[in-house]
Order: sequence, then C-alpha cells, then structure tokens
Amino acid sequence: MNLVEKDKNYVWHPFTQALNAADPIPITSAKGAWLFDEDGKKYLDANSSWWTINHGHAHPYIAKAIHEQFLKMDHVIFAGATHPKAVETAERIVNSLPDGYQKVFFSDNGSTSVEVGIKMIYQYWHNKGIAKKRFLAIEGAYHGDTFGAMSVGQRGYFNKPFEHLFFDVDFIPFPTAENGAEVLSKMEELFATNDFAGFIFEPLVQGAAGMRIYDSSWLNSAVALAKKYNVLTIADEVMTGFYRTGTMFAINQISETADFVCMSKGVTGGVMPVGLTVTTQKVFDAFLSEDTSKALLHGHSFTGNPLSCAAICASLDLFEQEDTINSINRIANAHQDFLKKHGANPIFKKARALGTILSLEVEVGEESSYFSAIRLEAYNFFLENNLLMRPLGNVIFINPPYCTTNEELNHAYDKVMEFLTNMK
Repeated sequence: MNLVEKDKNYVWHPFTQALNAADPIPITSAKGAWLFDEDGKKYLDANSSWWTINHGHAHPYIAKAIHEQFLKMDHVIFAGATHPKAVETAERIVNSLPDGYQKVFFSDNGSTSVEVGIKMIYQYWHNKGIAKKRFLAIEGAYHGDTFGAMSVGQRGYFNKPFEHLFFDVDFIPFPTAENGAEVLSKMEELFATNDFAGFIFEPLVQGAAGMRIYDSSWLNSAVALAKKYNVLTIADEVMTGFYRTGTMFAINQISETADFVCMSKGVTGGVMPVGLTVTTQKVFDAFLSEDTSKALLHGHSFTGNPLSCAAICASLDLFEQEDTINSINRIANAHQDFLKKHGANPIFKKARALGTILSLEVEVGEESSYFSAIRLEAYNFFLENNLLMRPLGNVIFINPPYCTTNEELNHAYDKVMEFLTNMK
C-alpha cells in the first residue's frame, strides 16, 4: 500500500470534501521554495504552505537552533516555570512591535491566539465590573476555527453548522474608497452606545475573504474611533505579520496602536506551531488581584514550548539580516512590475498587491465566491505546471517564501497568465 492509499485509509484532511476530492499530493521533502513528491516531481510553494513559510523550507539556521534547543530541553510546564528562550522570545517580540506593548501570552496556533485575545477583552471588563458585552468585526473576516474566533468571523459557508453556538457580533461592511466614510460613521454610531467591549480586524488585508486589501488611513481612523469610545482593539496579524505587507507588521503602517496583536503562522519562520497574543501593561494590570478568579485561567499543554521559541528567535535573527529585507523588497517590486504589465487586463475584476502578496480577482460575471468553479480548474492546472497554489475561489494569489528567486516568480506569473488566457 503506497503513501496516498494509506492516507486515504487513516487521515481526515482540513477544508476537503473527501467524497470527491482528488488524491492528496504525496510530498516527501522540501527545500527552499520547493516541495518534492515521492516520484521526484517538484512544486513551487507559491503560497508559502498556508502563508507560513517565510525564509524557505529546511532553513539550516532555524534547523540548527531547534536541534540545539532539543539537546538542552525539549519541553517544560509553563505554569510556575519559565525558560531562557521563552523570555528571549517575549522580549524580542515586544521590541519588534510599535511602542506600547509589554506582555506576551503563548498559545499554539492562530485561532488560539485570537481566542485568548477575545477572552482577555471580556475578562478585562468583567474584572473592572463594567458591563460591556458587544463585539465588532468586519464583514468577510476570518480569524480562525475555534468558537470565539468563528464568532467574530464571516457567518455562512465555513461556520453555518455552529452558528447557533456563537456569541452575538456586530459587523460593519468591508471598507472601500467608496464607502469608507460611511462605514466610519456607522462605527461611531455603534460605539456611542458604550456597549462595545472590543473591535477585531485583519490589518490591511483580509486573507480568506480573497486577499482583500484596504487603506491604512481608514484603519487608522477606525482604531482612533475605538480609542475615543474606550473600545479595546485586536489586530489579527496571524497572516499579515513578518513582512507579508511590506513592513514587519501591518500595524507599522498606521500611527494608532491596537490593544492586542495576535500572531502565528510565520512567527517561527513557519516551521513550528505557536501562537502569541501581545498586549499592554494596562490590560495585564486589570488581571492583578488577591482574588485568584480574576487571573487569566487559561493555558495550553505546549504553552511556551522551548523548541517553538528557539525557532522564533532564529527567525527573528534572519529578519535582522539585510539580505532578508532585500529579498522581501525584491518580491514586492516584482509584484508591482507584474501589475504594471497585466493589472489593467479586463480578465481581472481587481488586481492588487501589498508587500509580498499579489491578489488577482478574476472577473467571472458574478459575485466573487470561495466556491467558484475556477478554483479547482486553476489548482489542477498549476499542479500540472509545477506550482502549488490554492486559489480562494476566483481569487488567485501569490504569497511566496522570501527566498523565491525572480526566475521562480516569473514562472508563477507566466503560468497564471497562461491559465487565464486559455480559461474557458
């Protein structure tokens, strides 16, 4: 029995309808920007394995850091204990963010980093004895698949079976150049009720909604409004962090400061599972009390795992290298060059880029949808042409590892245009 046959016997894959899904690709190794299957065929990892891999697969510097940490200590309980790499991680993450952050809470993935932020906000107001129960989010949002994270995400396709278990959330329209002022006015009307505990957003780019990009000045005004009405804010940087939008964090492109920053995916260079929820001293102090029940009574078995922390520190080392930043800028410039050449093509309903993210919304004559038939057709075409890309419905996007060369990028660009030119 080969690898795929065993997989089909025993494995349940995410975001997959097993009844009619094609066989999974049997990937057996990875190096740099490439994945290799058991037959030796290679695939350019043009979406960084779910937007996680920053520096490339099997980076020797990160591998060495994890190996050395394993020889010292693999894991330790994080309630009542600490260790050097966790402290280094927290200090360096705080120092990499804009001023105002002080405390880092460790969890194990993007969904849990958001879940922790939501719980912190609700308990913050509870500890203060202030009745604030409402939450605000943006239509089209995706913040994860745990119940709190689902509650503040787009209702419908992914989450419909569970919606009766969600807490109530108010949603504002996705901000555009046409409706931005109107959406801010609606936000102020809601916040003026003084009922709102928190506001969560994906800064500058909504990922799962189709890499929808919005203006930094609008976001700055929205966060300022939240501050005006004493509403705590969560910047969900799980996808946008670590230079995906061209800066270390997307919130580096606004002057206002969110109360929480959630991160995962690329925080370790994409090689180890971890989630971080970063907040301010003001929030932390609201949990200090002689009453133990006012502590944040939340944790994970692998909270502060030393191997994950070692990977984070190694990845941060790489981000301090000039070559890494040069590669990020090179990819961002290549995307802009692609848009200059092809962006006005009527086959695109909208073609945009931000940092290393290139988002191409294909005109299908109807509302964009995650379930667009283009998705499967494009996915299969790209596989045939040595590209691993998972379009978001009729949105084709490229968000590659930073080690991807210009030649490799041009291969991806050429195959995207070949597919679209010949699309039925």
